[in-house]
Amino acid sequence: MAGGSAIRGSRVGAGPMGEAERGEAIARFHVSFWCQNGHESRPSFAEDDTVVVPAEWDCPRCGFPAGQDKNNPPSPIKNEPYKTHLAYVKERRTEAEAKKILEAALRKLRAEDED
Repeated sequence: MAGGSAIRGSRVGAGPMGEAERGEAIARFHVSFWCQNGHESRPSFAEDDTVVVPAEWDCPRCGFPAGQDKNNPPSPIKNEPYKTHLAYVKERRTEAEAKKILEAALRKLRAEDED
């Protein structure tokens, strides 16, 4: 005979699950949020004086931001692509400045080679 617990499928401290054991649930209300793709999300919030309903909610289906105005949902945030160091340098320097700096650096290197 295999050893084991006499009460299978339970754990220590497990008891009946119900409102009598947990206490009464607080009243809740649902708020509708819509994203640009037309998806509706209806999260629930506790009916409490301290609860603040957010202006935007992330759509669980597509991840876009969702707002409470069905006809005017918020636009998704535009993510800037990763920029390389060269891209940042090109933003700060003109082509003429870059040529001057390159020529000065080459002159310096050539002078060091002659020594």
